[in-house]
Amino acid sequence: MKIAVLKIKLYAPWVHSLKEKRMIVKSILAKIRNKFQVSAAEVEDPDVHQSVVIGVAAIVPHSAQADSMMDEIVRFVEQNTEAEIVAEEREIR
Repeated sequence: MKIAVLKIKLYAPWVHSLKEKRMIVKSILAKIRNKFQVSAAEVEDPDVHQSVVIGVAAIVPHSAQADSMMDEIVRFVEQNTEAEIVAEEREIR
């Protein structure tokens, strides 16, 4: 059994208020949780309007499945938000 941890940093230049940011974050987190059955939350920069950092964690049977799932999540985020992915960190424990 392995734990897959993924952190995705997004940049949303059109966001000018925390209210706008919250709408984006709530939407993408709900979509990730529903589609992949993983834990997901905003993990950094809660007061920075244009920066969104999402953390995702899941328990998987082996490393290959962890890599595959993280690739799918990154593609899903790219397709379901207008924000640009500027960084991602992966860890398998």
